[in-house]
Amino acid sequence: MYISLTGLAMDLQIIKRNGEPEYAVLSWASYQALLKAAGINDSVAPLATEAERQPSEPAHALPGLDQLRGLREDKGLALEALARTVGISPSYLGMIEAGERLPDLAIRRSLAWELGVAGWREAS
Repeated sequence: MYISLTGLAMDLQIIKRNGEPEYAVLSWASYQALLKAAGINDSVAPLATEAERQPSEPAHALPGLDQLRGLREDKGLALEALARTVGISPSYLGMIEAGERLPDLAIRRSLAWELGVAGWREAS
């Protein structure tokens, strides 16, 4: 797909999940042009090495997924409301709270964000 945004031409790939757009992927040249058009002139640091991406502690988990239900209840959030906000089903969140499922990193980050768990940024 080729797109032009007010004189800014770029190659763009849209990745969908369940028929809905979820990600946009663009070439490095298009990304740099987009940054320039936005007035961002900082050069981007090199990508992290594999060693830098590896966690020093296991799994970027919330402070004890076994405490998830208590964290949610302390915030006064219904299971359904938190699940909807995070983008998962209430039944899946129930399984996570019961220790029957281990959520992936994206879901753990979202849960940490929504529950106001300190250090959620470091878990990226």
